[in-house]
Amino acid sequence: MPSLQNNAATPETNATPGAAASPQVGARFADVGSRYYGIMLASMAVIVILSNIGASKGVLFGPIVTDGGFFLFPFAYILGDVISEIYGFKMARKAIFTTFALSIFASLSYWVIIALPGFTDDYGVAKQHALVEALGPVPQIVLASLLAFLAGQTINSLIMVRLKARQGERKLWMRLMGSSGVGEFIDTLIFCTIAAPVIGIVGFGMFANYVLVGFLYKVGVQYLLVPVTTLVIGWFKRHEPSYAI
Repeated sequence: MPSLQNNAATPETNATPGAAASPQVGARFADVGSRYYGIMLASMAVIVILSNIGASKGVLFGPIVTDGGFFLFPFAYILGDVISEIYGFKMARKAIFTTFALSIFASLSYWVIIALPGFTDDYGVAKQHALVEALGPVPQIVLASLLAFLAGQTINSLIMVRLKARQGERKLWMRLMGSSGVGEFIDTLIFCTIAAPVIGIVGFGMFANYVLVGFLYKVGVQYLLVPVTTLVIGWFKRHEPSYAI
């Protein structure tokens, strides 16, 4: 079997002559030469950028406090799980840093768009005001996302890969649930702490509501989608040419 180029750990064989080889546990990962990695990286970046815009809006569902990006962000972690399982920690980290860089670029673009001189008629003034209100807080949201996603996704990916080194291809559901729970908690706590004042969340009770609802929602979505995520990962493992099974 040809050796893999991306963090592939080849299992050692300890079989003795005349004895059947026992099942070996080893972490195997695909190379990134195919088109799949690029598609997943681009999808993660778009989801995070849109989440940053949506997160600038506070949202109320009765007593539940959240933000406008709540329905998108869990999918960034699901993509992170898929990338970590298929391509390994090194390429997952590359996807995280690339997403951050693109988020910063988007934020700088918003600043330039807002600073450009606009039309001075009533419509132009209203349009400028709407842009400032919608995109103005985004840099602070991006800062929250940068720190939170960096910590949460890195830990999420690291747990996925460390568990896979012990389990091999077995117990994927355990890796998905364990890494998501820890990563999402750290992500949510950091993000909410920085973003809450920008969104307009004040007081400990409202803040605790924001953190708890955000964490439970994100983890709940990921746990509900574990069967789907497992099927998606299985599909990539079968169709990714360099993935060794």
